[in-house]
Amino acid sequence: MAAYGRPALRDLFDDAPTPHIAHPPRTHHRDFYVATDGSYRDSGVGGLGVVIETRDGETVARLSVPDSAPDNNVAEYRALHLGLDVLAARAPRTARVGVLLDHDDLAANVNRAWLAAKGPDDRPPHPCRVPPATNHHWRGIRARIRGFEELRAARLDSRENPAHPLANDPASYAHVNREPQRCVLPTSPETATEEQIPPPSRADRHAD
Repeated sequence: MAAYGRPALRDLFDDAPTPHIAHPPRTHHRDFYVATDGSYRDSGVGGLGVVIETRDGETVARLSVPDSAPDNNVAEYRALHLGLDVLAARAPRTARVGVLLDHDDLAANVNRAWLAAKGPDDRPPHPCRVPPATNHHWRGIRARIRGFEELRAARLDSRENPAHPLANDPASYAHVNREPQRCVLPTSPETATEEQIPPPSRADRHAD
């Protein structure tokens, strides 16, 4: 189970829509899942939340970081930039990644950027409309998107996002930043096959 008693990120991702990308049943073949959220406060004290798990439900990292973004859009983009940076340091380039966001426009832009990266002319099927204040982080996000074998973003409600409490109350969840951040590789369903060992009656049988 994921943090705070919610379903594992894999389950959340499989149940959530992925804007601009067909959602095939093989979504459970993601290797890693990243949930991020950013919070903005008029007081200037917001936060960034990140939860990363493998397909097997093993926690790779959790972060709850105070932040002073100028608006909510910047906070959301900063949180995803942070999450993808952390994952890129712990996952191979061949990783297939599922991203969970509660920001509609950001999820759509991520999927457009992924489709553009795999297209012949590097152009998305629909233009990415990125708030000007997020341009720096959007460039970093796009670079990280290109660094994985496959990536798609799913949209979920903020109440279901495991990163939401981490972003909204970094003072209460500061302890998660002291958790050991692991480099955990998920078990591959394609390669995890049992070794075929003949029974003793055959293994010990001598040729005539």
